[in-house]
Amino acid sequence: MEHHFGLITGKKQPVPLKSISVTLSINDFVAGVSTTLNYENEEKVPLEAIFVFPMDEDSAVYSFEALVDGKKIVAELQEKMEAHRNYEDALSQGHQAYLLEEDDYSRDVFSCNVGNLHPGSKVAVTLRYVQELPLETDGALRYVLPAILNPRYKLSERSANSCLNIKTPITPLEELPYTLSLVATITSQHAIERIQSNCSLSPIQYLADDKTSAQVSLAEGHKFDRDVELLIYYNAVHSPSVAVEMGMPDVKPDILMGAPSAMVSFYPDIPEVEASRSCGEFVFLMDCSGSMKSPMNNQKDSQLRIEAAKETLLLLLKSLPMGCYFNIYRFGSSYEKFFPESMKYTQKTMEEAVERVKDLEADLGGTEILTPLLDIYKAPCIPGHPLQLFVFTDGEVSDTFSVIKEVQLNSKKHRCFSFGIGEGASTSLIKGIARVSGGSAEFITSKDRMQTKALGSLKFALSCSADDIALSWDLPPGLLAYMLSPEQTVIFRGQRLIVYAQLTGTMPQVESSGEVCLKYTLQGRSLENRVTFSLQPKTNASFTIHRLAAKSLIQTKDLGSYETSQRTKEDVVSISIQSGVLSSFTAYIAINKELNQPVQGPLAHRVIPRPVMSTSFCDKFSQQCLFVIDTEFSEAQSSCFRKENVASMRKMKKSDSSKKKTNLQNDHKGFGENVALQLILLQKANGSWELDEDLTKILGTNLEDIKAANPAKDGDPSAWATVLAVLWLHANGKDTKYEWELLERKAVTWLHDHAGPSIPTLVQAANHLLKLPVTPAVLSL
Repeated sequence: MEHHFGLITGKKQPVPLKSISVTLSINDFVAGVSTTLNYENEEKVPLEAIFVFPMDEDSAVYSFEALVDGKKIVAELQEKMEAHRNYEDALSQGHQAYLLEEDDYSRDVFSCNVGNLHPGSKVAVTLRYVQELPLETDGALRYVLPAILNPRYKLSERSANSCLNIKTPITPLEELPYTLSLVATITSQHAIERIQSNCSLSPIQYLADDKTSAQVSLAEGHKFDRDVELLIYYNAVHSPSVAVEMGMPDVKPDILMGAPSAMVSFYPDIPEVEASRSCGEFVFLMDCSGSMKSPMNNQKDSQLRIEAAKETLLLLLKSLPMGCYFNIYRFGSSYEKFFPESMKYTQKTMEEAVERVKDLEADLGGTEILTPLLDIYKAPCIPGHPLQLFVFTDGEVSDTFSVIKEVQLNSKKHRCFSFGIGEGASTSLIKGIARVSGGSAEFITSKDRMQTKALGSLKFALSCSADDIALSWDLPPGLLAYMLSPEQTVIFRGQRLIVYAQLTGTMPQVESSGEVCLKYTLQGRSLENRVTFSLQPKTNASFTIHRLAAKSLIQTKDLGSYETSQRTKEDVVSISIQSGVLSSFTAYIAINKELNQPVQGPLAHRVIPRPVMSTSFCDKFSQQCLFVIDTEFSEAQSSCFRKENVASMRKMKKSDSSKKKTNLQNDHKGFGENVALQLILLQKANGSWELDEDLTKILGTNLEDIKAANPAKDGDPSAWATVLAVLWLHANGKDTKYEWELLERKAVTWLHDHAGPSIPTLVQAANHLLKLPVTPAVLSL
């Protein structure tokens, strides 16, 4: 087991990476990105600079080049072992060489080596990539430039040659030695309503009167100390589209890059339906590893990951429908399950689970997710209750592909909804397990509330979805569409379907069009969406659609060194080299032979420091803290390990041990000022509330007055209590409605079953008692 201790060496060595500049161009839902790393060797010895950095796993990296003293050196994509040999050979001959590779064990970690950087020389290294942008629950498109790369817990011995094992110096965020600049240009067929970010932006500049084009940039002097997130809102995202792109002119038309490629995007209009009577087996996997003690992000007053996850799990438990089955696993280096097998959801089992959730702590060491997954998969299916898996993790496992492979093997019997918690969560793990099981992936890093996203996914799991998806093409004679994307099995409400196809055969010489039809079933009805498109393919110097199609193919086949068969590996290498899109088995290499000066002695290695969460100095194994190895600085002087950090850690440990019970337990007051959550904790499994002192405290009145005001004296007092609670939520919890919508629907269903005819009278009396103006319509089914 490896401990990722940072080696911090004071300020003795200058860092050769000086700045990062990013040019981002977003066209509808596709981002094209150019990132330049500017290096300078201020030392008197030649260096090899190594930079390990995160990137979204959906990024299709297709170009890598270096600019040395005005001369451009374009890298070539080669099979990885061959590229490594060529790199080492070039260095031994005194050439300058550059290597860019993706980690063998996770698709979202890259390393860039700049070898033989001579004293005084400056080099700019540029990599380019394209990616599809995911849709958020509120309809925004989300682009993230990740900065935070958390240590990954080492799952197996075989991942020893992961580039994550390079002993990277880590540095407090405020002392990061390089800066970031970013300029984003956004164009769309729809008007751009607004752009939001977690970082300071320049004011938005519209480049067209109809607001279909805009530019925005990061405020000057931005330190790259957090993930940069952009949320882009268009005034419509529902229209289907097909874009066709010409193939490369000198490539045979029967292979991927030579034939025209099409990108098809559909957004079926799936209505929201009554979900409260649905069934299912809901299994929640909660990461309780040491790193879950870290804050969500490095902003002031950021909530701890484990606390945010616990609140969310409580809301999910309260929102489950009666009659379903459920279980909860907590995992870290080991795992525990709340019940020996999934239990029927009743008042008793819900209460037991709620009490145990309140006791959860981040005290289980590393992130070992494979073992609990295997335990879940070996349990027999419950007839009529499809398995829905909810995984909450900060995603710091290193052997990601083994986990994805296991989920994929079991994809026919379940769907997996995954949540990456906190900055630095592995996009490879979170997106991978959702993609291969037909679920959905969400990332929760800051203000965007975890509850909203989790409840959105529970709605997906409960609501009807588009199934039996099939695409059919109507093309001129002699032209065929060959599908490049894996078959999609399900589309949820609010989700988009993107598929890639290769057009083979003879393209018509005269202007003509084709049609593609999406057929699907929704609640037993067969529906279809059609879209007509021009067969005059556009030319695009970046071959964006071809590269995204190649990435989609690579993602389906490439499962890292140990999970991919030799034959598939050869297939991946072939697609990768042909398309120029990086994979686990290929690497970009560039050699500058003009700098043919023999190296005097061995190259000095400089690993570029990277940021980690500033308060996650305590490592995964929670009892041990970061060792600072520094030959010249005492602990008191060391600028990166200030006394207050040590003091706050000791204090944290002390308060942790003295306060084994979490603040969530103290009479439901743990949610601070969030009275709505306190009210929700009182709700029973069937959706009703009891008429008791706890409820009256929240409603701000007393039990005698409430009993006296009940218009149905002979009726069930729970019906009166439930009407009061639901009306209070509508009046006081408007801002968080998305979070309590499911449990409120459950309450309304219960009311209609138990107090149907008297509901209007109860609502009138409740409004009068609580002095509320809530319309009785909120209680209609």
